[in-house]
Amino acid sequence: MSKKKKRARSQRKNEITKGIFTVLEKEPSKSFNYKQIAAKLGINETRDRNDLIKRLGQLRASERIIEVERGKFQKKPSLNTYYKGLIDVTTSGNAYVMVDELDEDIFVPFNRLNKAFHGDTVEVFMKPKRNGKKPEGEISSVLERKKKTYVGIVDKQKTFAFVRPTDPKMYTDIFIPIEKLKKAEDGDKVLVHLENWPEDADSPFGIVSEVLGKPGEHQTEIHAILAEYGLPYAFPYEVEQFANTLDTSIKKEEIAKRRDMREVLTFTIDPKDAKDFDDALSFQKLENGNFEIGIHIADVSHYLEPNTVLDDEAYERATSVYLVDRVVPMLPEILSNGACSLRPNEEKYTFSAVFEMDGKANLINQWFGRTVINSNERFAYEEAQHIIETKSDEIPKDISIRKGVYSVDEDVIEAILKFDELAKIMRRQRMDEGAISFDKIEVRFNLTEDNQPAGVFFKESKDANKLIEEFMLLANRKVAEFIGKQKKTFVYRIHDEPDEEKLLALNGVISRFGHSINLRDKKSLNSSLNQLLKDVKGKKEQNLVDTLTIRSMSKAIYTTENIGHYGLGFEYYTHFTSPIRRYPDVMVHRLLQKYLDREKAPKAEIYEQKCKHSSDMELLAASAERDSIKYMQIKFMENHKDQEFLGVISGVTEWGIYVEIIENKCEGMVRIRDIKDDYYIFDERQYAIVGERRKKMYQLGDEVWVMVKDTDLVKRHLDFSLLGKKE
Repeated sequence: MSKKKKRARSQRKNEITKGIFTVLEKEPSKSFNYKQIAAKLGINETRDRNDLIKRLGQLRASERIIEVERGKFQKKPSLNTYYKGLIDVTTSGNAYVMVDELDEDIFVPFNRLNKAFHGDTVEVFMKPKRNGKKPEGEISSVLERKKKTYVGIVDKQKTFAFVRPTDPKMYTDIFIPIEKLKKAEDGDKVLVHLENWPEDADSPFGIVSEVLGKPGEHQTEIHAILAEYGLPYAFPYEVEQFANTLDTSIKKEEIAKRRDMREVLTFTIDPKDAKDFDDALSFQKLENGNFEIGIHIADVSHYLEPNTVLDDEAYERATSVYLVDRVVPMLPEILSNGACSLRPNEEKYTFSAVFEMDGKANLINQWFGRTVINSNERFAYEEAQHIIETKSDEIPKDISIRKGVYSVDEDVIEAILKFDELAKIMRRQRMDEGAISFDKIEVRFNLTEDNQPAGVFFKESKDANKLIEEFMLLANRKVAEFIGKQKKTFVYRIHDEPDEEKLLALNGVISRFGHSINLRDKKSLNSSLNQLLKDVKGKKEQNLVDTLTIRSMSKAIYTTENIGHYGLGFEYYTHFTSPIRRYPDVMVHRLLQKYLDREKAPKAEIYEQKCKHSSDMELLAASAERDSIKYMQIKFMENHKDQEFLGVISGVTEWGIYVEIIENKCEGMVRIRDIKDDYYIFDERQYAIVGERRKKMYQLGDEVWVMVKDTDLVKRHLDFSLLGKKE
């Protein structure tokens, strides 16, 4: 080879080397194969590609780059690689740190947690990867504590005490000096506030802030659930006082500023045990043959003024919390059940979306603004459903929320039937346009006066429920569209596209039951998801499939950045219809009125922060609601310890199988160590545990017979004994 050619080859080699490092250093957290690097460097020639492969091998051999897995290369981390992230502590005591700029989480063994707790924002030192192993690290500092309070059980000694947290992810006891026990006795369940963790101490120091009661007692456990998530169960005195001094009377001068709709036929449809009614529908026929449909929402923002203690409290709560035996409201009762509740035959201030529609549910005109109404009737869902099904003008005694048989006016029946007709057209259109129909079964309990579960029933969505849902969706969508097209600061409810990996995992699970979904494109996916949800209805696997399908979806959140709502198939969507129980709806009302008054748009950054807080609080409330249901399920199963139940295997892990009882949806665990007929091993690929000797398999979706082995109301654990497969 001539010197000239050698020099050219050497120069090309240097260019390739430089190019490799340019690609790897630009995205140091990612790994690339030779094809990806070649594409980024514009290498098309076979010889240059071969040189690239060879150079990658040389750089790896000299440890200038690392091969994280076969054929995938990454920049070698420096010895001092520190990242900021959120720590997820597992129940085993080890943890993972989630770092935004890294593709995978950093594993942190228990002995390197360095006083970090679950959910904290931490700085983590990541060790260089070796031989394709997962990244491992050590916590170098705790930047921000997620929680300062924990629920636990007091272990009292003579001169001090420890509190043992009930949170399974809290790996240490909390030391309490005797003078900071707040009269708590040994064995009490308490709320403890972390004060500090001295360098030379084995445990953090704390102070008891509240004595919740004796473990296992109903009030204690419900208050403990709220306390675990930092949710209040009473309003501060000054907030109640402020609310009670509000003038909630209806004023002539205020009515004059509003569209007066008191003479228009109006009614509410709600659960029969509802105490607050924040939405109403109005109906009238127009001379041109069309219909004027009013969706009227309690005008909470009229009473809830910014920069007051009442507004501050509502914002902090951000949502009402619906526990199994009670509602923890966002607003004090004088508003939630009084001034803002659209009770029949009472004049109320409302914020309304009024639509002119033809008989085919086409929208002709729309109007948004403040109104005053006087609801004519209050119906329960069961009563409205009876009217839809029978077209009868009489509601029988057994479903009436009034005393005895109730006669319904002819014009009200006509309105309900027309609403039902229009709702069905709108729902069909939504489904055709790609919306996904989630009708997940909701578990409810019949409770005695002392909150004992007497029975379990399932809340089912029927035509009356769907009627209200469709018109609330219409109002939410059209309000969002009205502001969204003006490109002004607004609060949207968005729902991103589902994660493809989760969808693939879902497909693997549902194939066990003979179902599948089509991942080819969005339209095919949504159509097949709807078909799946329809096919499983009433089958043993319904709750499992419904739950897994929902988990495969992204979480809906509040934000000022609109990307649309995937699940509903809407380009614009917000929450306008429930300001009594959701703070984002209050923000939407305020912004909408501001724009109707032609005022300047506020800065989006302020509202984005409020949106994030609202999304976070919604998540906490949902977790508390789930925990309260789990608690009541365990309480219910305590009284059925001698009974055999047929269940479906709803989850499989290395430590056991979860079984959901078909007749009541209570879920418990069968621990592997308790299955004595063989030594069982977890098979992740088959979603199963398999006996080592006899090869007997218990697989996700199998029907099995179980019996209650143990119930623990304090830890909220339900354990089953496995009796065998259904033959």
